[in-house]
Amino acid sequence: MKVEQIYTGCIAHAAYYLESNGDAAIFDPLREVQPYIDRAKKDNAKIKYVFETHFHADFVSGHLDLMKHEGAKIVFGPTAKPAYQATTAEDGQIFKVGNYSVKVIHTPGHTMESTTYLLIDENGKEHGIISGDTLFIGDVGRPDLAQHVIADLTEEKLAGHLFDSLRNKIMPLSDDLIVYPNHGAGSACGKNMSKETTDTLGNQKKVNYALNPKLTKEEFIKEILTGLVPPPGYFPQNVLMNIKGYESIDHVMQKGSRALSVIEFEAAANETQAVIIDTRKSQVFNKGFIPNSINIGIDGSFATWVGTLIPSVKQELLIVADSGREAEVITRLARVGYDNAIGYLKGGFDAWTEANKDIDQIHSISAQELVELTKKGSINIIDARKASEYNSEHVLDAMNAPLDFINDSMTKIDKNKTYYVHCASGYRSMVFISILKARGYHNLIDVTGGFNAIKASNLFKVTDYVCPSTLL
Repeated sequence: MKVEQIYTGCIAHAAYYLESNGDAAIFDPLREVQPYIDRAKKDNAKIKYVFETHFHADFVSGHLDLMKHEGAKIVFGPTAKPAYQATTAEDGQIFKVGNYSVKVIHTPGHTMESTTYLLIDENGKEHGIISGDTLFIGDVGRPDLAQHVIADLTEEKLAGHLFDSLRNKIMPLSDDLIVYPNHGAGSACGKNMSKETTDTLGNQKKVNYALNPKLTKEEFIKEILTGLVPPPGYFPQNVLMNIKGYESIDHVMQKGSRALSVIEFEAAANETQAVIIDTRKSQVFNKGFIPNSINIGIDGSFATWVGTLIPSVKQELLIVADSGREAEVITRLARVGYDNAIGYLKGGFDAWTEANKDIDQIHSISAQELVELTKKGSINIIDARKASEYNSEHVLDAMNAPLDFINDSMTKIDKNKTYYVHCASGYRSMVFISILKARGYHNLIDVTGGFNAIKASNLFKVTDYVCPSTLL
């Protein structure tokens, strides 16, 4: 069966391309649709359908632009109520893609409209399931996201629906089916996803904790809800964009691709409420940057961190990027609904310095320099990693102030004291310091290489966190 996974690692997202006899279908496409159009053209195929497994929270889908450019029909599962032309399928309904069949299996739980699509080949053999966020490799979709959009959908209710969907709709299917999920490790849509991006359903029945047949419904609900952290703030905003509709990616790219001279860029920064995002590498950014800009490097989980740290998708943004990467930045912003980039600095940061404009800097030290400082007396160390990472192991006496909860974390910091900040490798610590520096915290020093460098140096005592329950 001709089904192809199109995986985008920076947001741990998988779309799928299905083609038979000149018909093509795309499942859960990203915002930029040209790669899917080009893929179909390669097969001399026409995109007939865009199948959506649910209203996504972690990205804005490209279904509307595929309908606009290709005339593709948008298909959602039962109960979906999009505010634009689309087919709301019935449970069990079958769609033809060339000689293949796509069967709708309504699997509520992650969201109420969540749907799994069963792929059937030209001989009537069931090949696999495109499971969306219902079933991942090693995990299942978190059931607490829809309640941020519909208040009376509690996480307990959704977890109960998910249990029923898995037990009654998914687990009875054949073991040899291939599971094609919407996300892999690194996505915030689950808590225990594998780095593998496909598997057989039979193996998942053996190894996926959520498919353990011995779990009662009550035990399942407790297991699924344990350990969930609040989702990024952009999630409900992306859901609403996917329900209500959004601007064409073409318009977003045109608006964001305005090359601004230094004078124009400075005027836009002074006359609007735009946030300046500098997307260069952390150890380039720290040597010089536009005052009050924040560093979120493009060579990382860029879109996810923008969505986590900038509260509103409507926020105007000004971009500083390496030459030639401006379009990439604007595209990756649009993937998560940040459609209001209003331009980028022509010539990048070099143009700013050549114009003799004011710059700011962030001081960085090595792990070796950090240990030398500790020999002279007690110092304040901030660990900006997630609480789970910190609890696994951390530098003795370091304070945990996670980047993903920056507003809470900054309350732990005294502006009058000096702190040495690290994350795992240096990406998040620079983001952390740049945000706080823009808010008036000027005594933060970055530790180059982060915890990885600290641990590798064998210069610090690292402690493992012991959960109290293990002591009982």
